[in-house]
Amino acid sequence: MYRNALPLASFFLYYNILKRTPIRSQRSNYSMKKAITVLFALAAAALAITGCSKKAEQKKALKVGMVTDSGTIDDKSFNQGTWEGILRAQKDMGIDAKYLKPAGTTEADYLKEIGNLADAGYQMVICPGFKFETALFIAQDKYPNVKFVLLDGTPHNADYSQNKVGTNTVAVSWEEQQSGFVAGVAAAVQIKEGEFGFIGGMEIPAVQKYNWGWQQGIKYADENFGTKITIKPENVVYQGTFSDVAAGQQLAASMYDKGVKVVFAAAGGVGVGVINEAKTRRSNNQDVWMVGVDVDQYSDGLLPNGKSAVLTSAMKYLDRASYDMIKAQLGNTFPGGQSLVLNAANDSIGIPPANPNLSQESQDAAAKVLAGLKDGTIKVAASADGLIK
Repeated sequence: MYRNALPLASFFLYYNILKRTPIRSQRSNYSMKKAITVLFALAAAALAITGCSKKAEQKKALKVGMVTDSGTIDDKSFNQGTWEGILRAQKDMGIDAKYLKPAGTTEADYLKEIGNLADAGYQMVICPGFKFETALFIAQDKYPNVKFVLLDGTPHNADYSQNKVGTNTVAVSWEEQQSGFVAGVAAAVQIKEGEFGFIGGMEIPAVQKYNWGWQQGIKYADENFGTKITIKPENVVYQGTFSDVAAGQQLAASMYDKGVKVVFAAAGGVGVGVINEAKTRRSNNQDVWMVGVDVDQYSDGLLPNGKSAVLTSAMKYLDRASYDMIKAQLGNTFPGGQSLVLNAANDSIGIPPANPNLSQESQDAAAKVLAGLKDGTIKVAASADGLIK
């Protein structure tokens, strides 16, 4: 601001000097008029520069960075859902967006990329997954001017003796059991009778809750909608990673070979393997399905005939979470220091709005139980009591 005022100050000083200078001749009079004309031109240019710089400052975009969890940015699951919300914010709000993929999945790997974003001037960093918990516990104090969003976790130190959501951090979690429950009811009402399975990635709370909700949804459908679906302990498996596509396909093949009709995969890249196997089987006219997770995975299961091997998806609206936190920051309402729990009551879980592979009966059943979750008349446990694993 002040540097732009200097040319104007110089102009008025020089103009006053010229005014006080005696006019000695017609020629000198002409010279002074010419000098004044030049000064006015310089003043106009200075004002233009000032205006442009102010506009540039006003248009300076919020810089939002993301550090990916294990898996890729297009993992058809957690990373992708989070990034899609950021990209939507870029389109709607004009933010500057960038993601970095760590070399590994250790605390040091995550801290390195968080630091790279902070050092590059990124004012907000979004981290998807519980693996960021210890890294963000450190980063929120190290970079107090950066806003952090942790999806599916709470910052804590290495030995869990301290939990802290800093004033520059918001921790977001979901009631995945509700989403798994709705998908379980929809799939059971659609298939009517047969065996179901579940393939998880790592055995962590978010994946476990999907599993437990899935099982409770199947049971609810059997008791309330007249279905006859069973699920055996041997068909509930945690592969142990979120990246082994081949292992996911092998596990799915084993279950389908044993007569399982629908496999729900909450497993990131492992789930991609399940989709691949379901596609192969359906291409060979086998009546098997898979249920996707986190995002609508219908398009990932598309076959050459234009149909999909994905029956439906148990969704938590990851894109809404990242999008809403960016919007809050731009509106000066960032909920720093808070832990937010998202569920049916705040329209944050469910199945996709469009389900081409579900009958109207199945979609109506899903809508009915979702309404029950919203108003509290239906409860879904976030524990394994009486369930498999």
